[in-house]
Amino acid sequence: MLGLALRGLAMLGYRPALFFWADSFAYLESAARPVPGAFRPLGYSLFLGALAPGPGLALVTAVQHLLGVGLAAAVYALLVRRGLPGWGATALVTPLLYDEFLVLLEHMVMADALFTVLATGGVLVLLRRRVTPATAALAGLVLSLSALTRTVGVMVLALAGARLLLRRTGWRVWGAFAVAGLAPLLAYATWMAATSGVFGLTRADGLFLWARTMTFADCSVIRPEPRLAPLCPDTPVAGRPAPPFWLWAPWSPIRKAHGDRNALAGRFARAAVLAQPGDYLAAAGSDLRWLLRWERTTSRAAATKRTNPYWFPFEERPLRPSVRPVAEAYEGGPAATRIHEPYAGLLRAYQRFGYLPFPLLALALAGTLPLAVVRRRGDALLPGLAAAALIVAPPFLAGFDVRYVVPAIPLACLAAGLALSPRTRRLSCDNVPA
Repeated sequence: MLGLALRGLAMLGYRPALFFWADSFAYLESAARPVPGAFRPLGYSLFLGALAPGPGLALVTAVQHLLGVGLAAAVYALLVRRGLPGWGATALVTPLLYDEFLVLLEHMVMADALFTVLATGGVLVLLRRRVTPATAALAGLVLSLSALTRTVGVMVLALAGARLLLRRTGWRVWGAFAVAGLAPLLAYATWMAATSGVFGLTRADGLFLWARTMTFADCSVIRPEPRLAPLCPDTPVAGRPAPPFWLWAPWSPIRKAHGDRNALAGRFARAAVLAQPGDYLAAAGSDLRWLLRWERTTSRAAATKRTNPYWFPFEERPLRPSVRPVAEAYEGGPAATRIHEPYAGLLRAYQRFGYLPFPLLALALAGTLPLAVVRRRGDALLPGLAAAALIVAPPFLAGFDVRYVVPAIPLACLAAGLALSPRTRRLSCDNVPA
């Protein structure tokens, strides 16, 4: 009940929703005019479009909160079916219900909450006792939709496909999974090619990787070809900002590039990684050190200065004129977040301690994977490896962000529960009822 109460406080205290920089408004704009964009796939925008016309953003946040609670219930049910006692399953789903950051993302106009539900939901389908062509197709479709919501979902889809191959489920099961998983991605990539000439899920993979390399790139070592030279940073390494600044700041060298910026940035990034592999690994490893921080975000002082989007805000903030029309068109009226006390104050007090610290998450995941191997709990490896991939991949591909780690929490809890579950008789993938 407390999990529902927390979400109720969010609905009452911050109406109609929370916004994240310019990203939220880009999603809303694409919901009104769904055309494949450069930086993010359209999955979440199509979700927003499916909920409109309606009560507006309050419906979006309500549905996202319900999806979060439903995911916790589904993980609990599977763990109990696998033999965990009720108290054990309850303990493992506690972060899914009570982690304030999950509640925050559910209340935000961002793709992360939907991605979390789709990625974990697809894995849950594959963990059924009986995997038939129909259930494999459902899992493939759900994981494909997760990749169309956030492209990192492709990694979860690939891990799920590898699991089916290793379990030798048969060509019908694997084929159904592959067709259902790849067909939406190919269809979307074809749509992208028809509108932009680029066959892919986004047109920004090279840009993100280039921004990653900007924290260490040394052009005296890379010696880029003349066409790529304008992309070289001129700031000393010690004074360079985090990767996102290189993508969006007006002073970024990428603004000097002419032609296909994504292709040029990708070529530069690959050259930088090949020329400085040690520095590349060190940069990603430095980002991963954020997992050792007990506190997830910066201080309350940063939140009160409106520079931290990862706190429930202390003050109302008017929408900028450039984005207000998009939000108000979807809402059908004023859309700026309105803060209502005492509900918002209770949630702000809770957010100071109501979360799973990343060191505990990393420690639990690091223990779960070898435990699953030792105890021969093969089903725990898929959610465990998927959680590890969601945590580790972003620092290598783009850069660290707290919200990139949070979708791994349900998968890590699921993996831990399966690794700890009592041994049961091995069941066939084809002929045992669910």
